[in-house]
Amino acid sequence: MTTTETPAHDLEHPAPTPHAEIADPPKRAAVAMGWMLVAGVVLAAFNFRTAVTSVGAILAELRTGLGMSEAVAGLLTTLPVLAFAGLGALAPRLARRFGPRALLTGALLAMSVGMIARAWAPNTALFLLFSLLALAAGAVGNVAVPVIVKRYFPNRIGLMTTAYSTTLAAGAAVAAAATAPIDHLAGDWRVAMAVWALPALVAVVPWLLWRPAPAAAGAAPIGRLDGVRRSRLAWTMLLLFGCQSAIAYILMGWTTTILVADGMTAAAAGSMLGLLTVVQIPVSVVVPILTVRWGPRPVFLVLMACYPPAIAGLWLAGGGGLTWLWMMLFGIGTSVFPLVLTLFGLRARTPAGTSALSSFAQSGGYLIAGVGPLAVGWVYGLTGSWSVPFGFVAALTIVLFFSGLYVTRERYIEDELAPIP
Repeated sequence: MTTTETPAHDLEHPAPTPHAEIADPPKRAAVAMGWMLVAGVVLAAFNFRTAVTSVGAILAELRTGLGMSEAVAGLLTTLPVLAFAGLGALAPRLARRFGPRALLTGALLAMSVGMIARAWAPNTALFLLFSLLALAAGAVGNVAVPVIVKRYFPNRIGLMTTAYSTTLAAGAAVAAAATAPIDHLAGDWRVAMAVWALPALVAVVPWLLWRPAPAAAGAAPIGRLDGVRRSRLAWTMLLLFGCQSAIAYILMGWTTTILVADGMTAAAAGSMLGLLTVVQIPVSVVVPILTVRWGPRPVFLVLMACYPPAIAGLWLAGGGGLTWLWMMLFGIGTSVFPLVLTLFGLRARTPAGTSALSSFAQSGGYLIAGVGPLAVGWVYGLTGSWSVPFGFVAALTIVLFFSGLYVTRERYIEDELAPIP
């Protein structure tokens, strides 16, 4: 990237009359490139979770086909979190070196190759290796997209985060819902996994076509913000991101098991988990916009108010007639995720600040998220009771609440790291 790039938000306002547009081809080209960038962000986001949810949908068939042990299957379910933490930490450095266009293009291509290669991997070891490659786009995109939004859409953070987070949730839901039917139609789980390389390849197209428009007052290259570990805001964002992700992964990993233990059929329990996922999609549409319009504090408090009744309801009356209500409340509460994505842009003054904050919070946060479902399984195995795991979820919710109170106050990471005069 060069200093002659124009932020896309400056390219979104066409000339007032058709004649002016015709007379100003550079302006029309700039607008077209702005929309091309929007398409690139949205299509890329659709693919950030397909490599994860497509595996979960046919895990039994996959284990049978590869002769995968339970221990390796556990590693496979934890691999996305490890990839998001490890590869996400490298994203800012790669973005500074190659720029967001090359970074996202390369990540999506790597994802496509990984999707196809792991589908026909002859053994478990290669399947895990190629799965890591398939997770590259999600790991890099988690950090890179908030930076792109901050840099090119500084006046449209809420709107762009809505588009990004909603498409991300939709992609995860589509892959989870469609992989098993594709497996049934094709009669081969390998085809059902490889097919998700196609939307990743489609997402590459706008990044290949997009060219930043030259202008005198362009965006500066993405810089580097040092000393992030000294920032209280960064550590609190790490806790916020980690706790909300841990709760989400616990729900995705253990909800059906809990409901079946409470007497619900496996099919009904799966539908309840599907309800939780479906509820997140419309909520993800409005949360970033309302966060920018109303401020993050009131939106955060509304989302957090859903957790206590949801936890208590699932704990004390899971499998009962109101289970659908607890799932809907969890779906609303876990929509803290798009709020946090929005805060990566709102709690930094510069793209460098957004990059540093996003990378630091997500890398450490995903490690917390990975521990969550493992801890629940370990504690349940020791006690044979769901009381302690539910207490653990309640404790995560308390930490989530207080860390959210801190970061929803107006403060910026650059101000905390400013040199003392």
